[in-house]
Formats: sequence, structure tokens, C-alpha cells
Amino acid sequence: MKMTTTSPRETELLGERLARQLKGGEVLALFGGMGMGKTAFTRGLARGLDVQDPVSSPTFALVNEYAGRLPLYHFDMYRVTSWDDLYSTGFFDYLETGGVLVIEWSENIEEALPENTVKIIFKRGNGENDREIEIEGLEL
Repeated sequence: MKMTTTSPRETELLGERLARQLKGGEVLALFGGMGMGKTAFTRGLARGLDVQDPVSSPTFALVNEYAGRLPLYHFDMYRVTSWDDLYSTGFFDYLETGGVLVIEWSENIEEALPENTVKIIFKRGNGENDREIEIEGLEL
């Protein structure tokens, strides 16, 4: 499914809408360059999961954990360049928690993603704030 958002707020609302369908155990792999709306989408996702804490990119922490209707684990794999790096994040342990994993920079760990991963691809649209977002593996 492909859609276009025209502002960060619309991108957040898309994440919020998607979150309402989640039951736990989902892996959401976000693909797209810097500034494409991945963190905005995750903020909306968190809001849709009733997370009360502010959401920010876990660039240096590698993973941020949030409590909500379902646990949300927000990964940033930008600096992950090897299997050793990936193991050090605890990624494989998080897969067993029943929480929702949302992964920025999934390009860097694509070969490690589970088979049923929901892929969400962000691309720049025509306008400065337009984003073309394609979701594979889950219908809204």
C-alpha cells in the first residue's frame, strides 16, 4: 500500500493509525534516508500505543524502550555494521518479548529481519514536506 503525507504531523498520524492494529510481536522495519520522517512516524506509533513518554531517535543509545498498551522498542541501526554490532544491541532478545519493534535504518540489518517483518519505505515526495510511504506486510 502506498500513500503520501504532506507534513510531519500527517506522518505521525499515519503511525498512530497503524499502531491501533498492532497486537504485539510485530517488527516494523523503516527504510529511508536522513530526514524522511522515520522518527515522526515512530512518535505517532508510540501515541497510538498509548506511550506517555516523549519519543526521540535512539541514535546513541541504539534502542529506546517505551511502556504503553504494548511495549515499544525503538531501534536505530545507523551505526550497526556487523553481526557483532547487531548482537550487542540485544536485538534478537527483543524479538522474544512480544512487544513492538520499530527499527530505523533497517537497511543495515535487512538480512537479520524476521520473515514476517512489516517493511515501511519512506521517500521524498514532490513538495519539501511530502513523503511517499509504502507499507508492505500490513494493511491499514
